[in-house]
Amino acid sequence: IGAGTGAFANAMQQKQWEVTALEPDEASRQKAFENYQLKLAMPETLYQIDDNSHDVICLWHVLEHVHDLKGYLKAFSKILKPNGRLIIAVPNYTSYDAQYYKKYWAAYDVPRHLYHFSPESIRVLLKQFDLQLVQTKPMWFDSFYVSLLSEKYKKTGVWGIIRAGIIASISNLKAFRNPERASSIIYEIKKKGL
Repeated sequence: IGAGTGAFANAMQQKQWEVTALEPDEASRQKAFENYQLKLAMPETLYQIDDNSHDVICLWHVLEHVHDLKGYLKAFSKILKPNGRLIIAVPNYTSYDAQYYKKYWAAYDVPRHLYHFSPESIRVLLKQFDLQLVQTKPMWFDSFYVSLLSEKYKKTGVWGIIRAGIIASISNLKAFRNPERASSIIYEIKKKGL
């Protein structure tokens, strides 16, 4: 979901996976076809996919953009196979870098980000759709990217680049002790009771 220009979908096909790739942006869909001969579907296709038909569903920094959050989660629960996995990566507004940058935290990205998540809000959301968190993993480099963008938004110049590295490093150290404090988190999810 959110296949962009198709690089990830193409890599999975090269590994012999059967891939269904959804992308709302027309220019990205055209690029995916030009680069990889991939025909990406519109996101609405999600609601037409057969029950229990997919082993894995991936959303890399996509869930925060979707307009029909609950509809998507309901569809994920429906189309995942019994031992399937849902992999979601999203920014974490409870991270150290989010707390440091406050309104300048780049991962708020309003109005493009319609939702903001914490590990607790993800758990609450998953329970509504019989989905269960299996594990979380920090996305270590996101703290550097987000901190650099945050400094740019603050217009801090050259010193901001140095400060971004320091803030990102502190954020990662805190996440090393508690992975749920990472700037962005990957959530591995499955259906409950399986």
